[in-house]
Amino acid sequence: MTAPALHLAGVVLPAGEHRDLWVRDGRITFDPVPGAETVSRGGFVLPGLVDAHCHVGLGHGGEHVGDLDGLRVQALAERDAGVLLLRDCGSPVDTRVLDEHEDLPRVIRAGRHLAATRRYIPGLALELEPGDLVEQVRVQARRGDGWVKLVGDWIDRGVGDLAPEWPADVVAAAIAAAHEEGARVTAHTFGTDALPDLIGAGIDCIEHGSGLTEELVGEMAARGTAVVPTLVNVANFPGFAAAGEKRFPAYASTMRRLYARAGAVVRAAYDAGVPVFAGTDAGGGIDHGVIADEVRALHAAGLPAEAAVAAASWAAREWLGLPGVAEGAPADLVVYDADPRVDLDTLQRPQRLVLRGRVVA
Repeated sequence: MTAPALHLAGVVLPAGEHRDLWVRDGRITFDPVPGAETVSRGGFVLPGLVDAHCHVGLGHGGEHVGDLDGLRVQALAERDAGVLLLRDCGSPVDTRVLDEHEDLPRVIRAGRHLAATRRYIPGLALELEPGDLVEQVRVQARRGDGWVKLVGDWIDRGVGDLAPEWPADVVAAAIAAAHEEGARVTAHTFGTDALPDLIGAGIDCIEHGSGLTEELVGEMAARGTAVVPTLVNVANFPGFAAAGEKRFPAYASTMRRLYARAGAVVRAAYDAGVPVFAGTDAGGGIDHGVIADEVRALHAAGLPAEAAVAAASWAAREWLGLPGVAEGAPADLVVYDADPRVDLDTLQRPQRLVLRGRVVA
């Protein structure tokens, strides 16, 4: 069914200019379209928000949500928060059925988490021996939407603390294999020890990154390696520490230390020129639809308000390969009644959502 012609007027971000724009055949144009229905006048028009780290198909407690109704509930929670593009950073559930629903956000998938045997959350990742990682990276690169997700570190029960999952040569070969397949690679890391091998091997993004050091931040900036800090999940580190303290006191101490310096790490990364993007880690223990909380957390860590909004909108879309508000771009737009760069709480109150050229809320 052809999308109707629409007209919107308002201050378009990031340029900050008041403009009229039209939607024709699901795409933006600045040329007037006769007969278009005006669906928004005034306010601030942004490219649809992005949650750059989430897990569609995971419920509280780690249970798998594979039924369509359950998947729609999660996707709609994101959409109603203004998020029109999701980067799914690993899910044990095949969510491609969502692509058939034009009222749901676009999803960019990283396939399955790839973790070492018995070194991650049970039932979540494909658990592999090091010799099998490269082959499985190629499989996931072909199944995903241009991303592969590695688990870079997790608690090692033998040492009682966070430790790398993979030998350095295996990491290098795996990342090279993904790049040969045309995919980018990201990795879960909480601690520090896994990061030098991942960054040195040319990984494209680090998830969480709470163990980054000044030296590693500098290397990431030089390489253009991005970070998605997921600060709303890092806020749970003290709880993780308390839960593990009896059996793994060293791990508990590490998690508290990482929590204490998380904001400083994000601020240092931003100041050094590392691309920083907003992701919530929704799924599992984090509710879907909390991107505004993550943007506020990035700002509290030291990002200017405009940079924090960009990390969840136009900058994130560009990083993931989608344009913002531009001639011919897909019409994925969110409208607010006030400037979110001035008041980040405005992000909690989207006034109009246009997805794939249709008004959805």
